[in-house]
Amino acid sequence: MPAIPDSHGHYGEFGGRYVAETLMPALFELEAAYKSARRDPQFRADLEKYSREYVGRPTPLFFCANLTARLGGAKIYLKREDLCHTGAHKANNALGQSLLAVRMKKDRIIAETGAGQHGVATATFAALFRRRCEVFMGSLDVERQALNVFRMKLLGASVHPVDSGTRSLKDSMSEALRDWTASVRDTYYLIGSAAGPHPYPQIVRDFQSVIGREARKQIIRQEGRLPNVLVACVNGGSNAIGLMYPFIRDRAVRMIFVEAGGLGLSGPSHAATLTSGVPGVLHGNRTLLLQDELGQIRDTHSIAPGLDYPGVGPELAYLKDIGRAEYAAVTDEEALDAFKLLSETEGIIPALESSHAVAHVVRIAPELARDQVIIVNLSGRGDKDMSTVARALGVTLREGA
Repeated sequence: MPAIPDSHGHYGEFGGRYVAETLMPALFELEAAYKSARRDPQFRADLEKYSREYVGRPTPLFFCANLTARLGGAKIYLKREDLCHTGAHKANNALGQSLLAVRMKKDRIIAETGAGQHGVATATFAALFRRRCEVFMGSLDVERQALNVFRMKLLGASVHPVDSGTRSLKDSMSEALRDWTASVRDTYYLIGSAAGPHPYPQIVRDFQSVIGREARKQIIRQEGRLPNVLVACVNGGSNAIGLMYPFIRDRAVRMIFVEAGGLGLSGPSHAATLTSGVPGVLHGNRTLLLQDELGQIRDTHSIAPGLDYPGVGPELAYLKDIGRAEYAAVTDEEALDAFKLLSETEGIIPALESSHAVAHVVRIAPELARDQVIIVNLSGRGDKDMSTVARALGVTLREGA
């Protein structure tokens, strides 16, 4: 497999830089700063220090004995990214890029967010490193994720609701790019997904790859060998590529991306880009996108606010294109069932995004031999989703009840 991305930021036919001319100097500046930081022992030492002492790495690899017995098939392990500070894998990338912002002497950090976890992580490190922080969030997601909005504000960030389009992640990213175009001199745009123009997909992948590097060492220590299957939910794809990138050359290890099937693939209310997408350009990169017959971006739906982006990171599109990765879709209903199942069997309440990955494991684990090993990336915890799940289950939450 060739080194990816190439010097122009392409992953096969995907990736690249498709942005306004005014943004090109900012992207070149970022690329140069990142290349320099990667070679700098002090930068690497700072990243390791804060990862260990602040984020809480390494995160555990937990064997789900109860769930494994319940399903009666392969051994199931969870990579516990839900135990990171701020509650999700988003802290890994937010830390790395915040250190870049400090290195580049950018006083203001902006970010887009869907489920709110990336916004919270960005606000957290902006507070730690004393940077101004502004987060763009679709107004629909502001309603769905009120707890995370409050957390961001408590951390000192300004939250800007975006009312255009579908009022979700796609639109918040568009608004953040517009802001950055007008403020590149003093602003660092901290993208949370493995998407956007080069070098962002590579930067996010590299900072998130700590997940897979740890999991590789941990499973060899606990099982004496590599896993048979890796499973992660996917939309932009930072948690999925973070787990799987260190295993890409291990051809015997299956990699399964699980996306949002929403209300079902027979209609338009889903976000299954790998299943139904076609190549196109959005947010500065060429990738697979959900488009109508006129090439316009389709509206999407998922009960998980972090999975309703109409595209996918370019490296994930490339891995599908070359046949290295498998993909599957999970409906809202299946994700809710998995949310309840993991909570009841293991005492671990997953994020709705991670529940999609768990739901697919529920499908495949019974079909695999008992000596097979599955690692699931539990990318976040479910605190943020209590109101959404309660509404879906017909439960009324009352303060003080």
